[in-house]
Amino acid sequence: MRVSVFVEPHRGATYDDQLRFARASEACGYEGFFRADHYQSMGDDPGLPGPTDAWLTLAALARETDRIRLGTLVTSATFRLPGPLAVMVAQVDRMSGGRVELGIGAGWYEREHTSYGIPFPPVGERFDRLAEQLEVVTGLWRTPVGETYRFTGDHYRLVDAPALPKPVQVPGPPIILGGRGPKRTPELAARYADEFNMPFTSVDKTAEAYERVREACDRVDRAGSGRAPLVLSAGIVVAVGRTDAEAHRRAAPLHVASALPPEDAVVGSPALLVERIGRFAAIGATRVHLRFTAIDDLDHLELIASDVLPQLDGVDR
Repeated sequence: MRVSVFVEPHRGATYDDQLRFARASEACGYEGFFRADHYQSMGDDPGLPGPTDAWLTLAALARETDRIRLGTLVTSATFRLPGPLAVMVAQVDRMSGGRVELGIGAGWYEREHTSYGIPFPPVGERFDRLAEQLEVVTGLWRTPVGETYRFTGDHYRLVDAPALPKPVQVPGPPIILGGRGPKRTPELAARYADEFNMPFTSVDKTAEAYERVREACDRVDRAGSGRAPLVLSAGIVVAVGRTDAEAHRRAAPLHVASALPPEDAVVGSPALLVERIGRFAAIGATRVHLRFTAIDDLDHLELIASDVLPQLDGVDR
C-alpha cells in the first residue's frame, strides 16, 4: 500500500507552512505530498493569509525536497490552458528530478471562478474541455523531440507546437483522474489516466466507482492497447489520536459548514485507520491519500507514520 499526504492550503497556509509539512512528510516516510488547487476557501473563514498557487508551490517544493513525490488533487482544467499547463508540469517534473504527478479535473467550485474572473462554463462543456486538455497535454509530452504537435478541437487549437520541454518521466508524469461522476469520469480515466482516485467517501461507494472504471477500461480495451493497469486509490480524511479526546479535537474542523460533499472520515485510533485502509485494499486500492485537517499539526503526521505505516504491507520506510 502506497501512502501519500494531502493538504488544503486554501483553508489557510503560507508557503512556509507547506514546506514544513512536506519536509516532515518526507522524513516520516510518506510516499507523496499532494495539495488542492483552489484559489478560495469554501466556508466563511477567509483562510488567511490567502491562497497560494498550486504549481508555483510545487515548483518551489521540487527544489526543497529530495525524495517525496509531488502533485495536485486536483488541478482545475478551467484555471489553465492545456499548452502552458503541459509546459508548467514538465518543467516542475524536471526541477524535481521526475517526482511530479498531475491530478486534474473539470473544476467545480463556482464561487472562486466568479471571485477571480475565471470563466465557468456549464458542466458538460467543462468535461469537454477536460477531455481536450488531456489529449493535448499527453500529446505534447509524447511528441518526439524535433517534431511538432498539432491539435484541433472544439475548444483548443495548437499549430506546430514544438512540444518542449520534455518531462523527466517517460512518456510523462502520471495522470490522476477521479471523482464521483458515473459516466464521463470513468471513461476519461480509462483512456488517459494512470490512476483513478475516489475521494473521501465510504468503502462501499468507492467499490462501486472502481467497478465503473474497470468496466470503462474493458470498453476502451486498455489492456489490449498495452497500457499498464489503472492504479486504484482512495482519499481518506483522517483525525487520528492517541485518545478519543485528541481524535475529536482534530476532527473539529470537519464540522464547519463548507461547499464540499459529505465525507466519511476516520475519527479515532491508529488501529481504526489501519482497518479502514485494509478495507480499501480488499476492494483493489493500492494507494491512499490521507487528508490532514491541520497543516501545522506535525504530531498528527508523526503519529500516523509511527503507528499506522509500519502495519501496512509494502510501505518502504
